[in-house]
Amino acid sequence: MVGTKEGGEKTKNTIYEKYGKDHFKKIGAIGGRKCVPKGFAKNPTLAHLAGMKGGKISKRGKAKK
Repeated sequence: MVGTKEGGEKTKNTIYEKYGKDHFKKIGAIGGRKCVPKGFAKNPTLAHLAGMKGGKISKRGKAKK
């Protein structure tokens, strides 16, 4: 029954019996707290510089009047 609706229901019921009904809530909260800022979220100045570079080398050409 792998990949079927019945298999999913059986798995859900097994997890509820083993770990309790709030299991997914707990593991979701753990994942939410482990969020680590990366990339532009960590360095807004870098995002600003990247945007400036991208704007200067635009391949669309000048705006038509």
